[in-house]
Amino acid sequence: MYQPLADQLRPTTLDEVFGQEHILGEGAVLRRLIDSGNIPNMIFYGPSGTGKTTVANIIAKQTNRALYQLNATTASTADIKNIVAQLDTFLAPNGVLLYLDEIQSFNKKQQQSLLEYIENGKITLIASTTENPYFYVFNAILSRSTVFEFKQISAAAALQAVKRAVAFLEERTALTAQPEEGALEYIAGACGGDLRKAMNAVEVLFSAGQPVNGILPLTLADAKAVTQKSAMRADRDGDNHYDLLSALQKSIRGSDPDAACHYLARLLEAGQMQSACRRLMVIAAEDVGLAYPMIIPIVKACVDMALMTGMPEARIPLGDAAVLMATSPKSNSGHVALDLALADVRKGKTGDFPRHLQNVHADSYTMEREQGYLYPHDFPGHWVQQQYLPDELVGTKYYEYGPNKVEQAAKQYWQAIKGE
Repeated sequence: MYQPLADQLRPTTLDEVFGQEHILGEGAVLRRLIDSGNIPNMIFYGPSGTGKTTVANIIAKQTNRALYQLNATTASTADIKNIVAQLDTFLAPNGVLLYLDEIQSFNKKQQQSLLEYIENGKITLIASTTENPYFYVFNAILSRSTVFEFKQISAAAALQAVKRAVAFLEERTALTAQPEEGALEYIAGACGGDLRKAMNAVEVLFSAGQPVNGILPLTLADAKAVTQKSAMRADRDGDNHYDLLSALQKSIRGSDPDAACHYLARLLEAGQMQSACRRLMVIAAEDVGLAYPMIIPIVKACVDMALMTGMPEARIPLGDAAVLMATSPKSNSGHVALDLALADVRKGKTGDFPRHLQNVHADSYTMEREQGYLYPHDFPGHWVQQQYLPDELVGTKYYEYGPNKVEQAAKQYWQAIKGE
C-alpha cells in the first residue's frame, strides 16, 4: 500500500520537529507541558505542513493516551458521540486525546457538544486551524483552551528536512542522489514553509528520475518543475490573503518600495490581482492622499490598464503604481478629518443648518425672512467670513494641514487670504 513520503518521515519525537523552536525548543512552554504529561486543552494555529498533526501524535504517544482524529470538514456530532461512548472502557483507560483538524469548520452547536467532556477532563482536545482562532473558534471553547501558534517553516529549516528526505530515499532505493547546485535549496524555498509540499517534491524527483549506473541526477530544472507556485498560499478568504494585503499597504505607507514590490509580487503570483488592484486604490486615498492629490487618478489609470490587459502585462502598471505610492509623500489628514466628523455625527452632535446655508426653498414667500447667504465669489480672494458649522459645533476643528509640501502651500495661501 502506498504511503506518502511525508508520512513515512513524520517525526516521532519533539527533537525531530523542524522549525518550531519557539514553542518546542528546550525550555519552551509547550515543550515543558508535554514533558510534564499534564496536557491542557489546546488550539494549534498555523499554516499547513508546519507540524500540528505531528505534535499531536507525539503528545498521544508520550502520555499513553488513545488518540482519535477527526477532520471538522467531514465529521459530525455523531462522530463525537461515538468517541464519547468509548470513555471509561478498556479502549481508552487513560481518557481520550481528540485531535480535531480544521475546527473552524464546526458550527457553534458542534463545538459546544465538546464542552461537557473537555471540562471534566475525559477528553483532552487538541484542535488545529489555519485561520485565526480568535475569529473562528467560539469563545466557550477558546476560554477553555491554550493557543499555540505554529510558524511558517523557514527555508533553512525546510532544507534540513529536504536533505533528510533525500538521504532516506537514497537508502530505500539504493541510489546515490547527485543534486545540481541550488536544486535542494530551491525546493526548500519554494515549498512556502509547508514541509509536506517539500517532501512531495523530493518524492516526485526520485520517482521521475533517470539514474545512470546507480547515480540519480536531481536537476534544478526538475526541482522548479515539481514546485510550480507551491510557495503561494492562495486562500482568497483566509488569513494569509488578508495578511498579504495588509503587508502591501503597510509597506507602501512606510515608504518601502522594495517591500511593496515583494508583497505585490506574491499577490500577483497567487492569482489575486483584483484584490491587489482594490487595495492599491484604497492606499492612494488613505495613505498618500492630499500630499499628492493627483495620485488617485494616476493609480486609477494604472488599475484600469491592468484590468484591461490582464497578466502578465498587468504587472507593469501595477508595479508603477506601487513604487510611485511608496516613494510619494504621505498624508492621511483628509480621511482623519472625516473620521472625526463621523464620530461627532454618530454621537448626535449635529444641530440645525445655519439659516444662510439652507437651500433656496427656504426663501419662498411663506418664509418671511431673508436667507443672508454671502456668495464667496463676489469677494476678494473668493472668500468671505461667515458661519458654516451648526451653532452647536462652532469652533470645532476636524482638519489639520499635513506637514507636506502640497498641504503646507494650501495652508499658507489661506492664511494670507483670511489674514490669519
